[in-house]
Amino acid sequence: MMGMLSHVRGTLAFFRGSFRSGNCDSVARVTRTCSTLLTDTSEGGLVLYSQSNDVYENLSLEDWIEANVDLQRLNVLLLWRNTPAVVIGRHQNPWKECNLSLVRRSGISLARRRSGGGTVFHDLGNLNLTFFASKKAYDRQRNLKVITEALRRLRPGLDVKANERFDIFLKGCFKITGSASRISRKSSYHHCTLLHSADHSTLSPVLRSSCQGVNSNATPSVPSPVANLVDHDPTLTWEALLDALANQYCAEFGGRATMNVVNPADESAFPGLSRTLSELREWDWIFGKTPKFSIQTALKVTDDYLSAGPPVGLCSEIKHGLIESCSLDVPTSWLPRSLIRELSSVLVGQRFCPHHAAAVFSMLLRCETGEKQNRLQRLCDAILAVMG
Repeated sequence: MMGMLSHVRGTLAFFRGSFRSGNCDSVARVTRTCSTLLTDTSEGGLVLYSQSNDVYENLSLEDWIEANVDLQRLNVLLLWRNTPAVVIGRHQNPWKECNLSLVRRSGISLARRRSGGGTVFHDLGNLNLTFFASKKAYDRQRNLKVITEALRRLRPGLDVKANERFDIFLKGCFKITGSASRISRKSSYHHCTLLHSADHSTLSPVLRSSCQGVNSNATPSVPSPVANLVDHDPTLTWEALLDALANQYCAEFGGRATMNVVNPADESAFPGLSRTLSELREWDWIFGKTPKFSIQTALKVTDDYLSAGPPVGLCSEIKHGLIESCSLDVPTSWLPRSLIRELSSVLVGQRFCPHHAAAVFSMLLRCETGEKQNRLQRLCDAILAVMG
């Protein structure tokens, strides 16, 4: 077991059976030690299925497998699904990639993964597949072949093809799979989405930025028309899809076409994973890793509750998610210049985040009264709206 999950303790549930709504239902379970599992899978491919629907746990599990499995000897396919989440690439700007206020109001998780690529929306109707291999064996086309061949064998009538961007399209125009990858010194992983029955009514508005005037060198997403597999074949069940993928993966890479359920929340099975989990949940990772950007935009400020207010401009530089500079162009006839300078000054050094800025604004607002306080409040609200 040397070099193969050397730190693992505990067990993996080994099973063959059906998945309904992502859960194992009425299946035979045989508990096997990790040592036995790895002895039986000393080479070829191993298929894992995560019990978790938490995006941060599943992204942490990816990191754990890459760091702890000897991928020189063993290929691994991890299958996982999440409750609603927006997942941005390592070098992307969340303010530009999604509607942050809608994400927050809807209780949708926002996560930054360690791989590059564009932003994707996950829900329980989307299957994620992560192909782990050595750096030398890294082959995205081969991985996508597993998906397309599995779908063709399962439903010969489905017209599915991978393109040069390592996406898979249905009928040549509807995207059902997007790809991203990470390559380290000795290992690699390539993960894909596969749209089975995702909620498109949520996907579109969530992935539409509400922050105007962002200027950034961060990697932009390339939008494409998308479709679910069940839109074109309503009879395609999760059970059949998962079985087909496991069978095709093992036909391509070797190993036995069985799925091994794993629970990333089990610290005894995945020691140290919780440290990565804590990092991926942090504001400093999700927002603080955003490449430096600037915002130059007009603010929507009201003069009273019925009419539009004066023209107001915001110009700001943000680095590591923190406001480096802030300039507000506000008519002095509407608010005193000294108050505008004070407002700009207190924002510098703060997170470009409505929760933190609101706390700063509340202290400033307590020092004002009457119409001046009302106008300052409306200006602060307009700035918070830009932050998402």
